[in-house]
Amino acid sequence: MAEIKHHAQIYKGIRWQVIFSFLFSWLCHSVSGQIHYSIVEEMRKDSVIANIAKDLGLDFKQLSSRKLRIVSRESEKYFYINIDNGNLYVKDRIDRETLCGIEATCFLTFDVVVENPLNVFNVKIEIQDINDNSPVFFSNPVILEISESTSPGTQLALHNAEDSDIGSNSVQTYKLSDNEHFTLSEKTNPDGSKLPKLVLEKHLDRETQNIHELILTAWDGGNLMRSGTTLIKVIVTDANDNLPVFIQSVYKISVSENAPVNSTILHVSASDRDEGSNAQITYSFTKSGNIHHTGVFSINTIGEIKIITSLDFEVAQKYELSIQARDGGGFVDHSKVLIEITDENDNAPELSIASLTTPIPEDSAPGTVIALVEVHDQDSGDNADIDCQIIQRVPFELISSSAKYYRIVTISSMDREKESFHNITILATDRGSPPLSSSVTIRLGISDVNDNSPIFVKSTYVAYVPENNLPGGSIYSIQASDPDTGDNAKIIYSIFSTNTEDLPVSSYLSINIETGVLYAQRSFDYEQHKEFLIQVNARDNGSPSLNTNATLVIRIVDQNDNAPKILYPSNESGGPAVFEMVPLASEQGSLITKVVAMDADSGHNAWLSYHFIHVSEPSHFIISQHTGEIRTSRVFQEKDILNHKAVVMVKDNGDPSLSATVTLTLVVADSIQQVVPKLSNQMNIEDSQSNLQVYLVIALALISLLFILTVLLVIISKCKEPKPLPTFGTLSTNLYPPVDPRMLSMYSDGTLPLPYSYNVCVALDSSESDFTFLKPSQNVPVDNLIDPDDSGHGNEALDDRKLRDSLMQVKWVSDFSPSKNRT
Repeated sequence: MAEIKHHAQIYKGIRWQVIFSFLFSWLCHSVSGQIHYSIVEEMRKDSVIANIAKDLGLDFKQLSSRKLRIVSRESEKYFYINIDNGNLYVKDRIDRETLCGIEATCFLTFDVVVENPLNVFNVKIEIQDINDNSPVFFSNPVILEISESTSPGTQLALHNAEDSDIGSNSVQTYKLSDNEHFTLSEKTNPDGSKLPKLVLEKHLDRETQNIHELILTAWDGGNLMRSGTTLIKVIVTDANDNLPVFIQSVYKISVSENAPVNSTILHVSASDRDEGSNAQITYSFTKSGNIHHTGVFSINTIGEIKIITSLDFEVAQKYELSIQARDGGGFVDHSKVLIEITDENDNAPELSIASLTTPIPEDSAPGTVIALVEVHDQDSGDNADIDCQIIQRVPFELISSSAKYYRIVTISSMDREKESFHNITILATDRGSPPLSSSVTIRLGISDVNDNSPIFVKSTYVAYVPENNLPGGSIYSIQASDPDTGDNAKIIYSIFSTNTEDLPVSSYLSINIETGVLYAQRSFDYEQHKEFLIQVNARDNGSPSLNTNATLVIRIVDQNDNAPKILYPSNESGGPAVFEMVPLASEQGSLITKVVAMDADSGHNAWLSYHFIHVSEPSHFIISQHTGEIRTSRVFQEKDILNHKAVVMVKDNGDPSLSATVTLTLVVADSIQQVVPKLSNQMNIEDSQSNLQVYLVIALALISLLFILTVLLVIISKCKEPKPLPTFGTLSTNLYPPVDPRMLSMYSDGTLPLPYSYNVCVALDSSESDFTFLKPSQNVPVDNLIDPDDSGHGNEALDDRKLRDSLMQVKWVSDFSPSKNRT
């Protein structure tokens, strides 16, 4: 119970030390940015050290979101922070002797990192020693040999006790058990350690007592004092009255960590005034101060200390060796060797990424923190001073946050369309000689923002679409591109203007909003709309969205869908016939009239040509293929026919070609008085020809009926008794032989003109029967050639009413001259 109370008092004192240390460290922190705590070793696990969040001035509610954490290579296994209350706790057992050995001060340091915004705080915790180790003697028992001739007052060096604690908790005093021959004295070394010595107070008599056993006790100076004992056996020998003595009681040397193995670093020496075997000295290790020399150093019998394994400054910076010199008589002396290991630049800097934000938007503002880089070098001094740099040309820079941390921040704008990611290589170089370096590469992705409008290849597109197209069919495809990605690159197309006035653009055209394909809503007519001018809008799906316009000119390509229209002479259906007076005295090549026509199409489809497809034989007229002018081909004679009927076909140049016809009656006469009686006779002849056609039709019907009856009778007779079928020759009779044209005017019952006649052919096979009209030489369908007012093919007869109406329409010039041409 007394011991527990004593410990409580110790910890109470330590607690006030922690509080005082915390106040002092808080004042320092306000200036230097570092927190200093002081705790004792061997604190129980989960013991509270301090509320570090409060000391750092952090909001308890934001500890989790700001990711308060310890960043350290070594201290993380000893401490942890509870982000719920901000307390700093002991995580595992802390043994100051294991961490720092015999060092006067012992510190554990680590960094505390918070984010949003990013900040780093350095925490330094001093580990104070407690008296948790008892003094220990290296040798037990200690055997000493002393000559009986040794005079009183002789001092025999003893092995000192080792205590892992420091300061007042280390060995403070020695005590020897009561005896009559020996007392104890203490020698204080320059380093403060105490060396016990056995003092002979009374002459020894080997014959009386050759062995003396003594108890040596070592006490430390802790509040709860601890002790250690060893047995000293003093063997009395014959006289060896001189002790070995080291030249130096403490040797101090510095050795580079790169010193080669098996190299001699020190030669110790001791002297003995004796002679012979009593003066022969051998050397050996007893024990080092805080780290065993076994496996690191060796000493031979002549006092050479050698390195037997590679040294490493990062493992141990100091060694303390205890050396013993023993003479042949058994006397010994002790010395201490302090070896300091000097650092060499044998460790390259180490880089690690403590925090990284990727990807970042391409419009991130300059100064945006993207990463926190930790640098570390196990060396010390200049060998541990590190310079960092980014070796590429990138829009980022390194900013030092502390001795161990760098921030990577943006320094200029970025363009994902040029570089979608950046490889940032950080090179860390120490200041050793020669310098060592290492690097780490960060792959930083750049996320897209909608900073690019859709782009058309051209500002104006021209599409050619044939008229009469099928409604609903695609007519053109227009595409825009967007260098952005995702929704920012998804393009929606629309059309929003047109040059049509009667109907909106949607009634003519539509566009696929995703593909940009245009469709015709209706069939185009070149004669109504020759060109459409629309605006195509390409809008991306970003936020906010961006758009671009392009002009699309749709030109309708003409098709040959309009037949020529004859403007002059006008011969519309139901109207009077067209007459032209031809002077009898007209010379060859005289202009009679001109056929004028137009075509609503354009280009080649509107190129017109003029042709006669029906004229009297022989023809007295010719027509210009390109102009439509009708001229005389020869001089007229009295015996020539008075009137000539000419069918003019106007044909365009399309594929297929379309045409129109007009029928002209050309009357050859010198005056109007000559026209009327001749036309009357001609009209009677034509009426006679019209009646003849009726008769021919009736006769053809009767013959056909007779032929059918004959065939039926033959078939019936064959069914009764097979008989040879009578052979009929082909009946081809010209019912009306050619008539002299000059005789036609003498009869009022009209007949067909000479060049036209009917042939009626009757054969045994009804399929061979034919009703044939002898046609002119042009291969033009008759239905397209005959004026709708004519009663039959090539019928030129006019009744009296038509003749009178036609003559009333003819405007005669009172001073008509036969030689004057008319257009």
